[in-house]
Amino acid sequence: MDMSFFLGVLLAFAVVVILLKTARVVPQREQFVIERLGKYAKTLDAGFHILVPFVDVVAYKHTLKEQTVDVPSQSCITKDNISVEIDGVIYLQVNDARAASYGIQDYMFATSQLAQTTLRSEIGKIELDRTFEERETINSQVVHAVDRAAEPWGVKILRYEIKDIVPPASVKDALEKQMRAERERRAVVASSEGERQARINVSEGERQEAINLSEAEKLRQINEAEGRAEEIRLIAEATAAGVRAVGAAVSEPGGKDAINLRVAEQWVIEFGKLAKANNTMIVPAQLGDVSTLVSTVMGTMGNIQKSD
Repeated sequence: MDMSFFLGVLLAFAVVVILLKTARVVPQREQFVIERLGKYAKTLDAGFHILVPFVDVVAYKHTLKEQTVDVPSQSCITKDNISVEIDGVIYLQVNDARAASYGIQDYMFATSQLAQTTLRSEIGKIELDRTFEERETINSQVVHAVDRAAEPWGVKILRYEIKDIVPPASVKDALEKQMRAERERRAVVASSEGERQARINVSEGERQEAINLSEAEKLRQINEAEGRAEEIRLIAEATAAGVRAVGAAVSEPGGKDAINLRVAEQWVIEFGKLAKANNTMIVPAQLGDVSTLVSTVMGTMGNIQKSD
């Protein structure tokens, strides 16, 4: 009884071992490399698989997900002989499990070392000042070089990023002073530009004010000239109308007598004013001959009437 129980347990254990060796479940986004009697047989994708027990062996397991490899900090010499400490991170992905298994011993260590050597080579081509502004170019150069070398390993290099660039303390102090001087220069330039713009604005305002005043003065003079011209025209028209009215009145019955009387009265009034205003005056030869003066005036008015 004990012997049969022991054999049963042994058989059950053998069945479990055989099942474990036979059935394999590959998780999603992973690949298993199978060796048969020490030789590559096949690559298993995600899913359930049956193997030949004690003959087929899972030699390597690879994930197809994107992986991150930290590139340790290293000392690099720039083109102008300045030593800087640079570290980074590289992103890669296995796209061929067989090549990643048999192409190289450790592809993650190899890509990290290759990224370091490529980075040192690229940093040696540029000056220190350009290392900060040429990060994108350096990253792309490292990716291109490492990806070309990792292609036989079944590994795709996706991208590389520089995490930090640490220059020596003396160089850092010099850079800080340079940056401080540059900020001060920009502040002075900005202040001078502001003052210049303010002066320009003031001069533009004064110029526009002078233009507006001159335009206003011009309009005022034009309006005054037009007013005087209109005034002269109206006076001339009124004078002409008065002359025509006088001429018309002379031709009417009794008009000449009225004119004679009016001229005589006006002559006497004006002569009286002249006698009051001056101690010495010139007396006309025909002082008593008012009728002759009136006749002369009437003759002149007759000529005016004929011309009209």
